Amino acid sequence: MKKLIINYHFFVLGCISFLLISCNTKFRVWVGDHNQKIYNLKYGEHQRQKMDIFLPADYPETSPVVLMVHGGAWTLGKKEHMIQIQKMLFAHNIPSINMNYRLVSRRKKITYKQQLEDIGLAIEKFNSLAQKADLQPNNYILLGESAGGHLSLLYGYQHPDQIRKIISLSGPTDFYSPEYLHSFYSKYTSPTFQKVVGVKFDRHNVSEDFKEASPIANITNVPTLLFQGNTDFLVNQHQGLAMDSALTRLNVPHKLVFMKRTGHVPRFFSKMKRDSIIYPNILEWIKK
Repeated sequence: MKKLIINYHFFVLGCISFLLISCNTKFRVWVGDHNQKIYNLKYGEHQRQKMDIFLPADYPETSPVVLMVHGGAWTLGKKEHMIQIQKMLFAHNIPSINMNYRLVSRRKKITYKQQLEDIGLAIEKFNSLAQKADLQPNNYILLGESAGGHLSLLYGYQHPDQIRKIISLSGPTDFYSPEYLHSFYSKYTSPTFQKVVGVKFDRHNVSEDFKEASPIANITNVPTLLFQGNTDFLVNQHQGLAMDSALTRLNVPHKLVFMKRTGHVPRFFSKMKRDSIIYPNILEWIKK
């Protein structure tokens, strides 16, 4: 009898857990009010195509939605790595979306292009629901970190009709220029970029595909906020500095937050820089 009761107990808990998970993946949990957090809303059929939506209690209809794109060298990572930024935005009454996307895989033939498609699908899904959230469609700020910064820059410049501003934290910008090709940085990053682009990398005859994948070669007039650390060996400082120079040359509204004695994605490793430099600049850029 005791064993039967224990088994029944676990069965009931399992049913409750299943129902909660099911609810969290269905849009029906959104009842049309503000001040909600909707988790794991599907925007496609792939298991990675899910997003979390945070709707604060009070925001104007014209408020842009911040769409966050996580990092992880295009092959790793998940939306939960961006949850602290999403909570910070929620506390400042800024609606946001935090998305997963398909990860680069040679075997599955997934490159950065499929990841850009996923950003478009997430936007398309939320556009269809924007009225329910008392928000406007195609009114987004892309915020990406590391590989997510690269994807945010590239998608944002390709879709200025949807993206109002871009925020890149430690995002790579250049896979093809002579400055990149002649740098030591290219020696250890080109194998990764080759996998991301899905084309063989030959530094003596670089394919146009690498230029197509480089934000610095695809700039349009979308206001851009860049964060770059001067001791970042994963995304060399010249990636941010070259992007800043290109944006200046093209007269694109932008700001470079260049942080000394700072490595890759500093918000993870320095609470002081996160709270005194990174978050204030993000909020200022969103609200200006």
